[in-house]
Amino acid sequence: QVQVVESGGGLVQAGESLRLSCAASGATFSSRAVGWFRQAPGKEREFVAVINWIGSAMDFADSVKDRFTISRDNVKNTVWLEMSSLKPEDTAVYYCAVGTLLFSSVMPVRPEGYNNWGQGTQVTVSS
Repeated sequence: QVQVVESGGGLVQAGESLRLSCAASGATFSSRAVGWFRQAPGKEREFVAVINWIGSAMDFADSVKDRFTISRDNVKNTVWLEMSSLKPEDTAVYYCAVGTLLFSSVMPVRPEGYNNWGQGTQVTVSS
């Protein structure tokens, strides 16, 4: 069983940057894709970014492309989401999730593709 803990959220002004961390325990973390999702009040959870199990491929939502990057260190069992040029519309609770498939090239963009979720970390961007 993989357990996931997010950290790094906070309150920033528009245009600033934040780095979120996703630390995981469990032997299979390093063999599974990891995704970031976010959920704003009154809205559905939406895909933000995903990285494959080996860290060689990533995908991003159009709304964050060219502003966010995702990376991982499988020795440290950690994935990072670097967010720059933040906008008020980026305000949400950000969740890290671990994919269901082992050693797969699939990078899910829907929540159904993940089965281990963290509790989330709040990101608030003021204008």
